Amino acid sequence: HPLRHGDGLGHRHPRHLCGRQRHVRGLLRPEVCFLAEKRKNTVSVVWELAEPIAKSIGLILWDVKFLKEGANWYLRIIIDKEGGIGIDDCVAMNDAIDAPLDELDPIEQSYNLQISSPGIERELVRDFHFERYMGSRVQLKLRQAFEGVKLHKCVLEGFEDGVVSVRFADGSVHSFEKQQYSSIKLDDFDSEE
Repeated sequence: HPLRHGDGLGHRHPRHLCGRQRHVRGLLRPEVCFLAEKRKNTVSVVWELAEPIAKSIGLILWDVKFLKEGANWYLRIIIDKEGGIGIDDCVAMNDAIDAPLDELDPIEQSYNLQISSPGIERELVRDFHFERYMGSRVQLKLRQAFEGVKLHKCVLEGFEDGVVSVRFADGSVHSFEKQQYSSIKLDDFDSEE
């Protein structure tokens, strides 16, 4: 089982309300493709663990991310519920997942666990995110410019097999495959369509 630093609440980033750092034995640096696959597997394993736990305490598991920022690894468990998430919800999820995560022990290296809300400009990643916010205003960030710009404010019109369809302000509808866009977030700050 990992050794822990900062067990309990931590404020690593304004959006992340709870956190702790876990330390374990050091590892040799694996190849980049192995790391990407490992991250994907870690996310899947943690999702399977966290989803029923979140449900059991009245929360929705929004997303799980395992990523490296600078020298540190972060396991981010993002939760949601009707009416929004507060610090008590993050604490409840942290407390509920603590022992099962220690028992499962899915991550070999040191990492920071952070429990958070998706935030106001929540990123749409999973199928149920798109279903829930169909017809909503979004910010679509493309990898390459389309009509001269990379960031488009538009309305979510459809999503199937990773292909997103959006309606631009001029009424035109365009579809983009997953490899064409880097992110899609709700656009709650702009009243224009």
